[in-house]
Amino acid sequence: MMADHICDVAVIGAGTAGIAAERNARRHGAATLLIDPEFIGTTCASVGCMPSKLLIAAAENAYAAAQSDIFGIRTGDIAIDGKAVMQRLREERDKFTAGTRSRFEKLPRGTTIRARARFTAPTTLALDNGDTVSAKAVVIATGSSPMVPEPFAALGNDVLTSDTIFEIEDLPRSLAVIGGGTIGLELAQAMARLGVEVSLFDRAETLGKVQDQEILDALLDVLTRDMNVHLGVDVTPEKAAGGINISWKGKSTGHQLFEKVLVAVGRPPNLKDLDLAAAGVELDDRGRPLFDRTTMQCGEAPIFIAGDDNADAPLLHEAATEGAIAGRNAVAYPASIPSRRTPSFAITFTDPPLVLLGQEPGENTLTGFASYTDQGRAKVEARADGCIRLYAEPEEGVLTGAAMFAPGADHMAHLLMLAIMKRVSASQLLEMPFYHPTLEEGLRPALRDICGATPTPIPGDRDGREPPGG
Repeated sequence: MMADHICDVAVIGAGTAGIAAERNARRHGAATLLIDPEFIGTTCASVGCMPSKLLIAAAENAYAAAQSDIFGIRTGDIAIDGKAVMQRLREERDKFTAGTRSRFEKLPRGTTIRARARFTAPTTLALDNGDTVSAKAVVIATGSSPMVPEPFAALGNDVLTSDTIFEIEDLPRSLAVIGGGTIGLELAQAMARLGVEVSLFDRAETLGKVQDQEILDALLDVLTRDMNVHLGVDVTPEKAAGGINISWKGKSTGHQLFEKVLVAVGRPPNLKDLDLAAAGVELDDRGRPLFDRTTMQCGEAPIFIAGDDNADAPLLHEAATEGAIAGRNAVAYPASIPSRRTPSFAITFTDPPLVLLGQEPGENTLTGFASYTDQGRAKVEARADGCIRLYAEPEEGVLTGAAMFAPGADHMAHLLMLAIMKRVSASQLLEMPFYHPTLEEGLRPALRDICGATPTPIPGDRDGREPPGG
């Protein structure tokens, strides 16, 4: 039987952003509805952060076992059971998604509606179960889905995406990875360290949005130990006996047969079925609503957009923040409550991790550099790879950003992010004690570089050198 639902705030999509939007709207006194066709859990738990880290964890263990001879520990031949790797991945992944789904069961009765929604007006929705929704404000949080360009889309189950790769029963013998962004980098290295023959292809001449040449060189040095990397190439796939033949041309040329192909060239927003024309919001040249990232509001409309579907900062912590901002402003509408957004913060969980945070360098930006190829703690742990670049304002040397590819960078990044947000200078950071021997000590040469380019001196009561012996 069809029903007409009336609420203060309707949220379309029950992923990270949608969950945060509904929760914050309800916390601020709104009667809410959360609409989703499946309620299967968040992208992060089901096909993103958590299953990829489960695969990476398996790869790290395999790599550590294979490298243990360095420490005088003999393990013998390493056997990787691909079926067991994938089985554990799915079992643990399913626990994460179950935890997410259990939250839906705890919502107030009548809050969730299992259906697909489309706009019929700015504040009215038609659902594919025949129901309608009237709201004072609507939050769009429909997430994203993998892009599979032609001609890959026509090649069947041998073509994988980040939504399907975790469902394979066994590790493939060979894998072509198309795309050198976060997903491509993480899964390519993990598969390679699990014994899969991997080649990574990208049309660009960089990887992971890295702009610093020395960091890119360090990244390529590590990756090419485990796989082939072809940058600046266009690829052509063709179905063949035993898999898919990939031909490439550009900065290099060649062809090779792969058992599977992972297409990781982006995740466009899930917007096409919403009938945004009926919503009356202004769209950009890609059909995405224009919005204010401090309020998440689409123009002057009672419509807000949060998470991957706005294609602004497709990261879990950003989606949760955007959802909370959108939920609060949906309740406040027509009033507007701008929020101060945090600096950009992205981690790619390669080994070592790749981190980009804060502002990209400008014409007058000061920079500091430090290599980890001879860093004491990194050498102790036999992972002396990579380098870091810190960015700072001229004059006082206040930190503004960083690009890092170094052991422990995923942890050190949090220290640097706090410094950026609190407008701490390189000189002030050098006043902090650095315990020995730690990876954090490796930041000091870069901080000293910045101090040397400013009137702010290196603290006079701190040693200006690295500890003797490492």
